[in-house]
Amino acid sequence: MMIGLSAEPLDLGAVAAAVRDSEHGGLATFLGCIRREEAIREVIAIDYQAYEELTQRELVAVAEEAAARFGATVAAVHRIGRVEVSEPSVAVAASAPHRAAAFAACRYVIDELKVRAPIWKRMVYADGATEWMDGRDRVPDERPA
Repeated sequence: MMIGLSAEPLDLGAVAAAVRDSEHGGLATFLGCIRREEAIREVIAIDYQAYEELTQRELVAVAEEAAARFGATVAAVHRIGRVEVSEPSVAVAASAPHRAAAFAACRYVIDELKVRAPIWKRMVYADGATEWMDGRDRVPDERPA
């Protein structure tokens, strides 16, 4: 089972290969990439940090839930460290006997991962500023003097 965190660039082909099964006719993938967000403020990278032990447990739990719900085999890897614009930060693959179940399992995994995994991101902007995001709100790095 390919589940976890990686400081290295993600390889969607390897993630997809980890779920191939001769009994499964559907294989769905999701690749989440860093976007520039120029309309808001130009992002050049995101620095990811994670509570690694808890993230691993949550990812395994989500994969097991997807397997039980959809009859799927799942792989999911999330980057930690600095990820530049257009680079992948998360890769998910799910295979299942039929395409609908593969798509549903893939979506379930990414949606649950975003809610449950303790992974934090610090936005790095073109102007040199940074700020932490908790998934809902932006929190400036600047501290009052």
